[in-house]
Amino acid sequence: MTTIPRIISVDDHVVEPPDLWTSRLPAKYQDRCPRIERDTAEFKFEGGVFSYEKGVEGGQMCDWWMYDDLVYPFPKLSAAAGFDELDVVPVTFDDILPASWKQKERLAAMDENHVDVSVCFPNVLPRFCGQAFLERDDKELALLCVKAYNDWMIDEWCAGDGAGRLIPLTLIPLWDPVAAAAEVHRCADRGSFAVAFSENPYPLGLPSIHDKDRFWDPFFTACEETDTIVNMHIGSSSKMPSTSPDAPFSVSSTITFSNAMGSMCDYILSGMFVRFPRLKVAYAEGQVGWMPYVIERMDKIWAERGDASFGIDLPDAPSSYISGHIWGCIFDDEIGLRNRDVIGMDQICFEVDFPHADTTYPHTLEVATKICTQAGLDDDEIYKLMRGNAIEAFGLHRFGITS
Repeated sequence: MTTIPRIISVDDHVVEPPDLWTSRLPAKYQDRCPRIERDTAEFKFEGGVFSYEKGVEGGQMCDWWMYDDLVYPFPKLSAAAGFDELDVVPVTFDDILPASWKQKERLAAMDENHVDVSVCFPNVLPRFCGQAFLERDDKELALLCVKAYNDWMIDEWCAGDGAGRLIPLTLIPLWDPVAAAAEVHRCADRGSFAVAFSENPYPLGLPSIHDKDRFWDPFFTACEETDTIVNMHIGSSSKMPSTSPDAPFSVSSTITFSNAMGSMCDYILSGMFVRFPRLKVAYAEGQVGWMPYVIERMDKIWAERGDASFGIDLPDAPSSYISGHIWGCIFDDEIGLRNRDVIGMDQICFEVDFPHADTTYPHTLEVATKICTQAGLDDDEIYKLMRGNAIEAFGLHRFGITS
């Protein structure tokens, strides 16, 4: 009988409390900063696109996030745990599981689900790496919002009873790499050593990882200096893969890993880990089953055309830059586990994705037992997947988590 230790989940989400920003920002921003307004919503699905209209008589009651020009209904899929049916109908805070946004209830849900420690990404308002703040014109207010989120994450969500169980994951001002570096240092000084970043900043209108002017160097330097891991969630480029505008969501949902796949190629083939030899990155919800072939392909191209004629200028084979640098995160990837010898068993972490639609809650122990058994993992490998690799990648010894 496979024994699963108490799980460290490296990808969960927290729904931002309604007063997160209004309780922290100056009075002059109260009618502009992120806030909740309850009103009706009418939604449509046309041409593969969902649209919502606020304040429609007879519409579905929901909570709307308001932030300057942003008007966005609270989507059920962002807090899907506990619902019998999944759809695009917006919801209110009264409809969702309290564990989605309240610390006491979250800790209880973790206990129920065999989860010991959780790293939580942002969710509805900021999106996965703070894109909402990048998109607003007033960058002074946007920076205040980023800092307010980070202070809440460190001082409230991950403090008190959550200390050592809820691990802080903070944001940066994406539009300014120098300010981003300063925020990485500020948060590290306050006990946060994980930061959310985009899997591909180019679709956000920002320089790519390959930028010749090395736009992002101040940010990555700060991450190295503070031993802060860079976490990239699928969709953090505000772009999800699809085959055509009329393809069903199931197509996009199947190939979401391709965002992480492209990003891993960017980081390795750009020479990022040559220039930043202590940089660590993790791909939340990216899975790892695709890695063996991509690793093989990169190595073959490097061996055949590693003279920089194809833009590859690495002193060592691309596969050599995975160990100690890149962690893949899975919730049910048996194929990836069966190929762990190619990927590196030390580079795979486990996630629960609570409270999103893909979460294994409340059956995570059952799912974890099944995939470990079917992949033939031994006790040492199971420990690495469920705890040990996360401790190493996230430096959890700094939170008193050593085994």
